[in-house]
Parts: sequence; structure tokens; C-alpha cells
Amino acid sequence: MKKLSLILLAIAVLTACSSSDFQTTRQSDMNRLTKSACFKMPKVSVPSFPGRTFNVVDFGADRTGVLLSTEAIKQAIDRCSESGGGTVVIPEGIYFTAPITLKSNVRLYTEPNSFILFSHDLDLYNIYDEWFEGIPTKRCTSPINARDAENIAITGHGTFNGNGDWWRPLKQSKMAPGQWKKHLKEKGGIVANDIWYPDSASLLAQSYCLDQNVPVIDDDSLWQVVKSFLRPVMLHFVGCKNILLEGVTFENSPAWNLHPMCCENVILRDLNVRNPWYSQNGDGVDIESCKNVVISRCSFDVGDDAICMKSGKDQPGRDRGIPTENVIVDDCVVYHGHGGFVCGSEMSGGIKNVQVTNNLYIGTDVGLRFKSTRGRGGIVENIFIKGINMINIPNEGLLFDLFYGGKAAGEESEEELAARMNASAPPVSEETPAFRNIVIEDVKGTNIKRAIYFNGLPEMKIKNVTLRNMSISCTKGALFRQTDGLVIDNVLIAPQTGEAFSLAPTVENVSIK
Repeated sequence: MKKLSLILLAIAVLTACSSSDFQTTRQSDMNRLTKSACFKMPKVSVPSFPGRTFNVVDFGADRTGVLLSTEAIKQAIDRCSESGGGTVVIPEGIYFTAPITLKSNVRLYTEPNSFILFSHDLDLYNIYDEWFEGIPTKRCTSPINARDAENIAITGHGTFNGNGDWWRPLKQSKMAPGQWKKHLKEKGGIVANDIWYPDSASLLAQSYCLDQNVPVIDDDSLWQVVKSFLRPVMLHFVGCKNILLEGVTFENSPAWNLHPMCCENVILRDLNVRNPWYSQNGDGVDIESCKNVVISRCSFDVGDDAICMKSGKDQPGRDRGIPTENVIVDDCVVYHGHGGFVCGSEMSGGIKNVQVTNNLYIGTDVGLRFKSTRGRGGIVENIFIKGINMINIPNEGLLFDLFYGGKAAGEESEEELAARMNASAPPVSEETPAFRNIVIEDVKGTNIKRAIYFNGLPEMKIKNVTLRNMSISCTKGALFRQTDGLVIDNVLIAPQTGEAFSLAPTVENVSIK
């Protein structure tokens, strides 16, 4: 017995040392990245947790995925929090659950070969006041959520699946005939205008939408009726501090995948973020009104924009007035998405001090995507992008679109864009978005449809953009409109047809080196 105790003690010491070493390595990586910033970046601290562990199986969790493990997971988190914090362990197995709420000083650790599947039973999801796509509205509880928590983490090797195919509308045009028939057979639902909806209530909710995904309903009882339309984001942290997401896979979200909002000191590291390519609003990560954020060594394969910076939409976003600031995105790869790295279009609170380095985009609709429109307001500034490789981009490698109309690149007709561009320019006001002071350098692109497209507003041109050390092979070259203070330094564009550079008369103060 004494020998066994000594062995167990030795294992505990080795585990503690290993964990401590790993913590040191994490913090060293964060320090290296923050010191490399082109702006004054505050230190981003890796959260740490007491050595206590709480295994969900000990609280009755079912590892076969047959029975709901909601209560067991909740009890483990509650006991961990009440004890002063520690780690809640989800061991190997399949776990079927309702939403999980994290609490302060709790780390959720998933062992290898663990799979957490969230139920699509609407009765398990409460409706509450929330924001979606930058607008205040009501949504269902997010599968993973936390509010005003500090020192929280999800780490390890497991997979979280949001069961999003039961929630999301699906366009028939995005599916092969066989896939479409299989989806209808398995999921049931209702079809209208070549779009599948999970039920008639989801279709009904569309009639209440002034905006694409935000219904306007005065009768509180009606929210319950259209509950299936109120798709939650997969992971939603609001007003939290000291967050670590590391090592795990987040997939198949009902709407956006990862959405920290109004949070501080956020680390996303070594994550796999996946959604089906056809997933409606299937963004990878949306950093909204957060500060001091590091996204490092993550991979994305999603159905909408992949790595997005946001800060609220129109008047509600301006009233909130919290920018997204001090963000580093390094060593990430995007396999599919409407944009690899994206600012907007909901940027009404502003986006500033962002550095993106060493990213690879493979087949994204657009490589680097900046988008907004009249009515947003807000300022996007001090953006530094370096070391971007992109290949097989079916639209623009670099796009500034200040006439954004809500559709993915390539989905909008020339007539629709022209109609907005021909509208009378309003006077500059708080509703006028501004993009300025942006440096993009060391970019390589192969098989790009159009190398670059700048389309600013006549009343607020895109200002002070430097493009340096770029090489892009493309079908069509670069087109610049409504731009002031453009520097083109050692930029090689090799189009198959037309000119390499086309400068509209609305471009001012250009320097080509």
C-alpha cells in the first residue's frame, strides 16, 4: 500500500510539473506574439486553475450518448465552482446534452476521443434577450455559454457538435439533388421558395424580419411560436475576462460558431473550427467589441466568413460604442469561407489595432475582406497584415467593399451593385463608415479571379492604404475606386486579361514604386 501511494504521489508530481511547463510555454507564446505587434499591445495572460478535478462520469454522465448528460455536467461545473475552481474532465466517450453554462474559475477539459453532441430538442433551449449580427433581439440559449465570468477555459482534444443541420435553413441551390433528397427525408421540415426550413414556424418568422435574420415582434408570446428560427451561436461568451479555448474542435453550429462579445483577454489556440460549406451564417469566429485577443495556430473550414472582426451594427452598435481592439491573428489556415480574414460589415463601434500574420487561405470566396455600407458609421483603422498566402480564390484576393449588400462575394449581380453605387451620396455623418491607415504586405496569391478591388464611398474614401511586396497571378488585375492616399510598393500583378492596375478618376494621391 505504501509503495502504491508513493507511485501515485510521483504521478501527481509529474503531472503537475508537466502542466506547469505547458502553462509556461503557453505564456511564452503569448508574450512573443504580443511583443511583435505593430502597436502597443497589452500583455495577454493565460488563465490558470487550481489542481482540483471533477470527472463528469462521477456525477452520472452517460458515456454512450444515449441519455442526456446535462445534469451531470452541470453538477460537476457547479461543484468545481463552489470549491474555488479547478478542472471539469470529460473523459473518452459520447455525451448527449442540452446547453452548458461555464462559471468563473472553471476549465472544461476534454480527453482524446470525447464527443459532445448538443440536442436539437427546442424545449431544452430558453429564449432570452441577446444580440445577433450586431442587432439586439431574442435568441435561443447558446449550446456553450457564459456571462460575466472570469478565468474560464475549454481545452483538451474533444469535439463539440452543435447539431446545426436541424436548425439552419438550407438553400436547394447549395446541394446536389441526391443530398437534397436525403436531407428532406432525414430532417422532415418544410420547403418554400427552394429553401428548406426545420418547420413552418421558422418559415413564419421570415415574414417578421426587416433584417435578414432578426425578426421584429411586439407580441412576446409569438417568440415562443417562432423559436426554431432563433438559431443560437454555438459558443457565446458575454462580458467575460480571461478566456482560453485550446486544442478542441467546434463544429456544426446552428449559426456562428465562436462568438466572444464584450470580452477581454481572450486566447484561441490550436483550435479546429468547422461548419458545412453550405451552412447559413456559419461563420468561424466573430470577435465582437472585444479587446486584447490572440488567435493562434487555428484552422477554419466554414460556411461563411472565417476570422471576423465586428463591433455592432448601425445605431445599436454606435450606442454600445465598444470597439474591437488589440487583436493578433497568427499562423492560421482557412480552407473554406466567404472570407479568410474579414472586418465588418457590422463595425459600427469601430475596429482598431489588429495584426494578421502568416495566414494561409485555400479556396475562400475572398482572401482579405473589408466590408461595410452607409448607415453603419464606425472607424476601421490601424490594421497591419503581413505574410499572407492564398490560392484558388474564386473572387477577389483583397476586397474593400463599402457598398456591401448582404450577399456573399460573387452572389450579387452587377445591376444590384450599380443601383447602390448610383444612389445620391449623403453628407458625412455618424452613419458614415471609415476605413483608413491599413498596411498589407508580403502577400502571394495564385489562381485568383480578381487580384484587388477597392470600392470606397464617394463621401468617405478608403484612406491611407499601403500595399507592399505582393505577387498575384489572376484572371483580372486590380481595380481601385474612391481611394485617397494609396501606396503601391513592389506589387506584381499578372492577369490573364486586361491591365494589371486600373485607377478610376476618383483615386487621389497615389504613389507607385
